[in-house]
Amino acid sequence: MVSDRGVVHGPRTVGIDIGGTNLRAAVVDADGTVVDVEKLPTPSSVDALETAIANAVHILRARHDVAAVGLAVAGFVTADQRSVRFAPHLPWRDTDVVARLSARIGLPVILEHDANAAAWGERYLGVAKDAGTWVLFALGTGIGGALMIDGEMYRGAYGTAPEFGHLTVVPGGRACPCGRRGCLERYCSGSAITLTAREFIATGRHPDSRLAQQFHSQPEEITGRSVVRLAREDDPLAREVIDDVSTWLGRGLALVQDVMDPGLIVLGGGLSLDSDIFIDRAVEVMAESCVGAGHRPLARVTPAGLGAEAGMIGVALRAAEVTGRAGGAPA
Repeated sequence: MVSDRGVVHGPRTVGIDIGGTNLRAAVVDADGTVVDVEKLPTPSSVDALETAIANAVHILRARHDVAAVGLAVAGFVTADQRSVRFAPHLPWRDTDVVARLSARIGLPVILEHDANAAAWGERYLGVAKDAGTWVLFALGTGIGGALMIDGEMYRGAYGTAPEFGHLTVVPGGRACPCGRRGCLERYCSGSAITLTAREFIATGRHPDSRLAQQFHSQPEEITGRSVVRLAREDDPLAREVIDDVSTWLGRGLALVQDVMDPGLIVLGGGLSLDSDIFIDRAVEVMAESCVGAGHRPLARVTPAGLGAEAGMIGVALRAAEVTGRAGGAPA
C-alpha cells in the first residue's frame, strides 16, 4: 500500500544493489529508513554471485524480520522482471534470477534494473516526488538510466529502455565491457575517471602534478576516488581529468534532453556524491550542445536526494509494494 506521501506501508524488506564493483544489501523500513547494511565486492561468477547474495540476506535475516527481497541489477532485465538477459559487468546471461534466488533464499524476490530501482527511490522519497516526465542518469562503475512518465516507469517493448551508457559517442573508441567500443560510459562514469587519468598521465600532461607523480609508475592503482580527492585539492591534472569527464557528461545529457525532453534530470549513482565538482560544467555543456540551444526550456539537473542509497531503498520499497499485493506482479 502507498500513502499520500508516496511511502510504502508494510514490513521490512531487503534491498540489494548489485553493481559492477560492489554488492550492497540493506534492511529497509516501510518508511524508507535504512536500518542495517552489508557490503562486499561483487563476485565474477554466477555461483559465487548468487551465494554472496544468499549469504548477505541470511546475515540480515538473522538480525531482522524481513518479508521480501528486491534486487537492483546493472543489466538488461526482461519485461516480466524475472530474468537478466545480459549485464556488462555481471555474469548472468539469460538467467531466471527470480526463480533461482527465491528458491535459494526462501523469500519472495523481485528484480529491477538498478537505475529503475534508484528512480523508484527518488519517486517515493527523493527529489522526483512531484516530477512528471523525468530521467534518472545514474553514474557508477558504468552508466544506468531510467525514464518515468507521470509516475509510470517506461521500460520499452522488451524491458531494456533506456540504455544511455552504451550509446556510441566515439566510433572505434575505448573498449567497453559490453563488447563494443566508444560507449558513453567509457568517457563519463566512475571507471571513466580512472581511464582518462591513465591516458592523461601516459601523454605526459602536468608531469609535476601529484596525480602524475604518485601513479606514473603504477597507473593501474589509480582509482576514481583518488582522482576526485586530488581534484578537490586543486591538482592540475586531476582537475583536467574531471573537466574532461564533465564535458562528456554534458554531451550525454544533451542527448537525453534531445531524445526524451524531460523536465528533470536526476544524477544518481555513487559518483553523484561528488557532483558539486562536475555538475556546473556538465550543465553548461548540455545547454550548449542541445538542438535549438538558447531557444528552448531545458531540464533542471540535480543530484539524487537519496544519494548512493537510492537503489537499495527504491528496490526494497518496491518489493514491499509488489509482494504486498494480492496476486500482484511487477508493473
